[in-house]
Order: sequence, then structure tokens, then C-alpha cells
Amino acid sequence: MHPNIKIYRDLMKTFEELGVSPEIRRAIEEMGYENPMPVQEEVIPYLLGENNDVVALAQTGTGKTAAFGLPLLQQIDVKNRIPQSLILCPTRELCLQIAGDLNDYSKYIDGLKVLPVYGGSSIDSQIRSLKRGVHIIVATPGRLLDLMERKTVSLSTIRNVVMDEADEMLNMGFTESINAILADVPKERNTLLFSATMSPEIARISKNYLQNAKEITIGRKNESTSNVKHVAYTVHAKDKYEALKRIVDYYPQIYGIIFCRTRKETQEIADKLMQEGYNADSLHGELSQAQRDAVMQKFRIRNLQLLVATDVAARGLDVDDLTHVINYGLPDDTESYTHRSGRTGRAGKTGTSIAIINLREKGKMREIERIIGKKFIPGEMPTAAGICQKQLLKVIDELEKVKVNEEEIAEFMPDIYRKLEWLSKEDLIKRMVSHEFNRFAEYYRNRAEIEIPTDSRGERAGRGDRKEGGFEKRSRKAAPGFNRLFINLGKTDSFFPSDLIGLLNSNTRGRIELGRIDLMQNFSFFEVPEKETINVVKALSRSKWNGRKVVVEVSNEEGGKERAPRRENKDRKPKEVSVKGSKAGKKEKPSRAERGYASARGPKKKDDWQAFFKDKEPDFSEEGWARRKPKK
Repeated sequence: MHPNIKIYRDLMKTFEELGVSPEIRRAIEEMGYENPMPVQEEVIPYLLGENNDVVALAQTGTGKTAAFGLPLLQQIDVKNRIPQSLILCPTRELCLQIAGDLNDYSKYIDGLKVLPVYGGSSIDSQIRSLKRGVHIIVATPGRLLDLMERKTVSLSTIRNVVMDEADEMLNMGFTESINAILADVPKERNTLLFSATMSPEIARISKNYLQNAKEITIGRKNESTSNVKHVAYTVHAKDKYEALKRIVDYYPQIYGIIFCRTRKETQEIADKLMQEGYNADSLHGELSQAQRDAVMQKFRIRNLQLLVATDVAARGLDVDDLTHVINYGLPDDTESYTHRSGRTGRAGKTGTSIAIINLREKGKMREIERIIGKKFIPGEMPTAAGICQKQLLKVIDELEKVKVNEEEIAEFMPDIYRKLEWLSKEDLIKRMVSHEFNRFAEYYRNRAEIEIPTDSRGERAGRGDRKEGGFEKRSRKAAPGFNRLFINLGKTDSFFPSDLIGLLNSNTRGRIELGRIDLMQNFSFFEVPEKETINVVKALSRSKWNGRKVVVEVSNEEGGKERAPRRENKDRKPKEVSVKGSKAGKKEKPSRAERGYASARGPKKKDDWQAFFKDKEPDFSEEGWARRKPKK
């Protein structure tokens, strides 16, 4: 044994040393808990005291539930069947998960009642359970507030309040609900706030709700768990799905979550994967509660290999053995990445967080690196040959592990031997392998390798190749297979990429793949596949955004310079132009021949206006307006 490991084990405390009761220790030992995790070592002794408020910064999968759950259970007076502890969490799934864990920990505490309270389930049954008496309430803020308004639950006896995933509750808009709930809880209470990251909102809520709170940080603030490797694959926007497919194929034993930005994208990616034979399904807010429960159960028992999910939908999913988390694009909120990556590398195991990004997301990636305190490893896109090799080895491994039941197959073997006797051992092995291997070989045989985009802007910036005024020279041409479109919305309209995606999703059918997006002050440009151009222009040009008519056109390119199309826009105040110089509203002028002239007009001269006054200069003195008045 390495001497450092021995020293660490000697320094590690036991649950008994932390003050955990024998009944609880017995239950958690049966669950496989041997030694406390760092967050448990820090939090448990503190919460077993009185008047101890805590802000705990720790990632998912670090043992948070046991850290606050064990001391809460130990402090319950079982004989007094009234609410004594309240745990608030953002989603139904997490609510059920915490309640289930607490029931497991309290297995040997007779009569202790834990009640999960959440939306999407019968409120009447929850009211009946409350009337029978409970010790611990695990609740989502919305449903608990509903019960409080109905006067069916009283929080006046609560001594401990836990806010789990407090950052997410704030992001989901539960601030007002939390204010109303805590107003009904006695001020003489212990409050524990758990968050993955320390954001300004968390700092504010701790100041408002906690008194002299102890801050406990496991690892550095906002840091990702050390068991997670972060890898980034940079591709063109049009190649994202193909890249996802290659990554999934390269890891045949993958068991992971693919995070998407929108519900629509989540469903489309899941449908595509399922159509192509992958063991996948979707999880998002548009599914009914019964559908979500069914999907999550299948994923937990590994009937599903891949779960395609939105951030919120995956909140309550507590799975320890995930091998990969795949970000199908980076989230807008960089802190959401911490939650996503924290789904893998749990309970001491290692995991990989993969991001499939384009060049425009490089800045966002650097921001995430700063927050998590780690660098992304540039991923090398799997080649067709590499994928086929991986899949072949998987087949071989599975064949080696097959258990042969001699007795059950004995009666069938003579016929099988007779049918296959013309084949040599080598031929038989080749056929068995090819039976599984061919679908990958056929798919990738003539498929082009994914082009890796180069950051040409960064290269030029590094060489100092800039225009006057400090602006970079940039190619305005669309990527191959894409068209570049103009839209009359920009930064001054508070119009951002997420708004463009929402506009497309609500006005077009199917999935529209977006390329580069360039936001300007008063207008923007974006790229869509050539085949989708007409549909997008028609669909968006019939739409409105914040009450304003949307204008979308194919962008013009001239000599490398791109200008926004000139058009009348009733919603903007037009610039003042002289009547003489204005060409607005003019129809195309007929040719001279069409107007009856026999010959073409000669070339114009610079002073052509003087031809109207052949003999002398005109005298405008009678008009008065043309004479310059002498200076006084």
C-alpha cells in the first residue's frame, strides 16, 4: 500500500466518530457506506449542533443527501408526529429521490415518517398523509405553497430547513415562493443551503435567510469534481449530429446523458438516434409525468443506454454509474455546465464530460474553464476505421464472456454441426463477427471524415492583419451548403441567439440547423442550410417578434463586403433625406426608345446643367432666395 493512502485512511473519520447514531449507522452500512465522504465529514458534526446555519458548496454526487439527511433524521423526535424538518428542492424527481434516500437511512428508526410533496400528483392524498402526521417534509416550493394556502400544512414546528440545489430553484423562478414559505417557518431554526456554485443570487439569499452562516466548500468554489475529464470537439454547426453519432459509436459501452438546449431539439435528437437503432429515449417537460417516470425507470435499470434530456428534466436523476455526459452545444448559463458534468464521475468513479461545440462557442468554453478551474482537452474526432475497430473489439469481448449451457443446447448441436460443417473455423469466426460488424462498416465505408473548422479570425488577429479602425477582416461568405440570411433584429432590440432559436422553433416545422450567427446593433445575419432557405424566409417573414414585424432576406455579397438590405421599415424612424435625392417609391424608368426618342443620349458631362443656359449665366435675383445676403 502506498504510504500516502495509509496516512489518509488513518486520518479519515468514521460515522461513529462524527456522532451518527447506531440505528442510522446500521442502515447505511448495509447500503455500502463505509467511510464518510468529505462533504459529510464537514457538514454532519456541524448540523448535529444547534443554531448552526450552513452554506455548503458541493457538486452533485458528492454525498450531499446523506450529509444533511443523517443529522436531520437523528434530531427527529419520533414520538411527536408533527413536521420537524423541511427540505426544499426544485423538481419532483429530486423530491422523490431525497425522500427515498431518507427512508433508506431511517430503516431501523421505528415510526419515522417522510412525506414527499410535489406537483403532478394527487394533492388530496398528500393532504391525507399530512393529517395522519409526518416528521420530515420533502417538497417542491410550488406545491408546498399551495398546501399552505389551503391551510392543510403548518410549518410553525419546523426546526431545520434545507434548500437543496438552491441555485436551480432560483433559476426556475421560485424566489417569491421561497420567501413566502420561510416567512411561516420559525426564525429559531437551523438553515442549510446547498448549491453547486456560488453565484450572486446565492450570496444574496444566504444573507437574507441565514444568520452567521458557516460556509463549507468541498473543493474550490464552483470547481468541477476531480473525477471528471472535460473534452471538447469543435465542428461546423451542420456536422453536430454526425459528430455525436461518431462519439457514441466510438464508446460502445457508453451509458450517458446527452444534454440539449430545447425540448424540441431533445425530442428530435432522441427520435433520430432511435430511428438509427440506438438504445435511446428523450426526457423533457412536454412529456406527461407517467411518461417521464417510465423513461427514468428504464434508464436507471439500464434498459436505455442513452438519455437525451433538457437540464431541468434531468435534475432528479441520481445515477452513479454514468460513463459520459455529452453537451450537444454548451448551455447559455455557464453554471448549468457544472450541474451537467456533475452527473458523471460520482461516488468515487471516473467519468467524461464531452462538449460538441462550434467556433462561436469558444468564448463560452473559456468562461466555463475559468468557473470550473479546469481546461478542456481538445477531442480528436473518431475516424471511421477507429470506430469499426472499437465495435469489432466489443463483439469479440461479448463472445468471450458468453456462458455456454451444455445441457440445454445439447439436443440442438448435432443439426447445427451438420449445417455448418462445410465452414472452417476461420470462416465461422469471420461470419459471426461480420454479423454484428457490418452495419458500422457499411455506414462509414464511403462517408467523408468530419471537417475540423479552423479559427481563421484568431489566426489573423494574432498576425495583426486588421482593417483601419481596428476591425478584423472577416469573410462574410456562408459555410458550404448554407445560405446567409439577413434579419431586421439586433442588439438594440435585445435580440440574442436564444431568441433566434426560439423564433425558428415556433415558426418552422422540423429541425432547422443553424450555422454562424452575427449579431449587429440594428440587424443580424445567420446561416441556414440551402435546402431550408426558402422555408425559413417565408416562415419568419410572416412572423412578429415583440409586436414587431420580422423581415428576413437572403444576404447580398459584393466584393467581400456585406451590407444590410435597404428597405423601408415602418417600425424604425427613417433617416431624413432630401426630396431631390430620394429615389424611394420610383418605378423603373422606361428606355429612351420606349419614350419615342430616335437616338441614344450621349455621355453626360460634369457641367451638363449649363447646357440649359447657352448664352449666359442665369439671373436668379428676382427669386430672392438664391442671393447670398452680405455679412453685417
